[in-house]
Amino acid sequence: MTRLSVEMLAADTVDPITSAGHAQLGIAVLVGIAVLVLLITQTKLHAFLSLTIGSLALGAVAGAPLDKVITSFSAGLGSTVAGVGVLIALGAILGKLLADSGGADQIVDTILARAGNRSMPWAMVLIAGIIGLPLFFEVGMVLMIPVVLLVAKRGNFSLMRIGIPALAGLSVMHGLVPPHPGPLAAIDAVHADLGITLALGVLIAVPTAIIAGPVFSRVADRWVHVTPPDRLIPTRPSEELERRPGFGVTVLTVLLPVVLMLIKALVDIVVDDPENTVQRVADVIGAPLIALLAAVIVGMFTLGRAAGFTRDRISATVEHSLAPIAGMLLIVAAGGGFKQTLIDIGVGKMIMDISQDWNVSALLLAWLIAVAIRLATGSATVATISAAGLMTPLAADMSSTHVALLVLSIGAGSLFFSHVNDAGFWLVKEYFGMSVGQTVRTWSVMESIISVVGLGFVLLLSLVI
Repeated sequence: MTRLSVEMLAADTVDPITSAGHAQLGIAVLVGIAVLVLLITQTKLHAFLSLTIGSLALGAVAGAPLDKVITSFSAGLGSTVAGVGVLIALGAILGKLLADSGGADQIVDTILARAGNRSMPWAMVLIAGIIGLPLFFEVGMVLMIPVVLLVAKRGNFSLMRIGIPALAGLSVMHGLVPPHPGPLAAIDAVHADLGITLALGVLIAVPTAIIAGPVFSRVADRWVHVTPPDRLIPTRPSEELERRPGFGVTVLTVLLPVVLMLIKALVDIVVDDPENTVQRVADVIGAPLIALLAAVIVGMFTLGRAAGFTRDRISATVEHSLAPIAGMLLIVAAGGGFKQTLIDIGVGKMIMDISQDWNVSALLLAWLIAVAIRLATGSATVATISAAGLMTPLAADMSSTHVALLVLSIGAGSLFFSHVNDAGFWLVKEYFGMSVGQTVRTWSVMESIISVVGLGFVLLLSLVI
């Protein structure tokens, strides 16, 4: 389906591909999600294949013609790639330039050199927030873990006091702030304004990261005592470089796309005239594609050339940045197909019909749906995309700020209680040398705090904006 046809469907001006009743559609959703969960958790089938099969099962149980289901899934997959695929690729390139050039290490070393013992947890959450802005969670963790372990060991710090703030900074950025794949996919699904979502996401992310990071780390330190495992302290990437970019220029490069998108959002609010030249220019430079592309091009010089990279080395860095995101891009795309199938069989309209008599905020409903899918599948990205698909019709009549808050509510729900079906759970467990129980009492609780506190701030903003 084209974006126009999706908007028409949300406005209830076209018929869904099946006329099944609410009960049958409800059963279809449960079966589709159950198939998805079982394939991911029990058979360990790749999420891309699981989402594809789950979409077919969803349509079949709903009584939709299989050819129409295939068309809906394919259209959703294609539109999602068109909407967020290039942005994910550009974000990966920028992250790789940041890591390989030593820019990430430069940010880390500069802040740590100026932080005292008491302020170290706050420094860690700040570093993780800056590093996590352009990077995928897993990449950011790989960059941050060596720093966490080295600081804890050499400074004789508690691993929980240093590690929890770093994980909180990374996780909050991953769930709430574009250009991460989950928020981008949700923005595309409900047609939210990226600039407004980014601004509100950062506004919510800062206090949420503080509460789940430095504040909660005091409690986590009393619950769990572990020492940094020596075998997991790796060599840092920049140790083999003769020079690396400066702190100021690195931070400016990382923040460039954020600044450009925020300029667009501000001009749109202040000027509010599509024919105005200033707004037209701002709309171009603040478009996510242009903003991230500009940061990548600038980064080739401010990061790559500053580190002494030749043209061939920069080209190789760009090439190597794209291969690792292939799997994630396919998962996000298949999630878009699953979302479109949900919309086209009429599930979104069903939720709108049923929930209109509920005394439940759409923001809370979106959070609850994302929580349920997150707990079942273990994937924040799958939870975000699926919940956004279900909430698309409800977003049609919302203001631009409340649609942005809807995205953030879904993002907060997608982080709730990471446990044994989440790859991030095992990554944290192994890196920190903890048992399953210790990981639940620290990492899982921290993720739940982010989710609940994030929802709280979303609901508060909805009262004043």
